[in-house]
Amino acid sequence: MSAIPTSTSVSESAVIPAHFSDVWHLIKLQDFSKWWSALSKSETLEGSTSPETDVVRWTFTDGTSFDIKQEEHSTINHFITYSVVSASTDISYTSVLSTIRLHEITTGSNEGQTFVVWTANFSNDAGADVIQDARYKRKEALADLAKASSKK
Repeated sequence: MSAIPTSTSVSESAVIPAHFSDVWHLIKLQDFSKWWSALSKSETLEGSTSPETDVVRWTFTDGTSFDIKQEEHSTINHFITYSVVSASTDISYTSVLSTIRLHEITTGSNEGQTFVVWTANFSNDAGADVIQDARYKRKEALADLAKASSKK
C-alpha cells in the first residue's frame, strides 16, 4: 500500500475575542498547559536553557510528551517559532517547525481583538494522518486560547 500524497503544511487561524496583549502574554512555550486543555503539563527542562536555547517538555493528557525547542521569539513582530527535538513515543515524521503569529485587529467589526495564525511545516515523510491530527490539535488549541484570553 502506498502513502497518500498530502501537503506537509498546516495553517489554522482564528479571531480571538480578546485584546492583543492579553493573548500575547499567554504565548510562552512553558505556559501552554495553562490554557491548552490537551496538555497536562508544560515545563522548562532543567539544564536545557542557555542564552541561545530554551527546551520545554509538553506532556499531553494521554501521557505522551514532546521536548520542544524555541527557535525564535519576537516581541517586535509577535511570533514564536518552535520545533520538536524528541518525543516519548515513536513519531512517523523526521521534523516539524511550527509558528504562532499574532496580529492586532485595528479596524472593522473585530477591532480590538486578535488574529492568530498557527502553522506547521512537517518533513515530507509525514503522512496524511499526522497532518490531520496537527490540524485538529491546532483548532482545539485556538479555541482553548480564546477561552483563556477572554477570562482576563
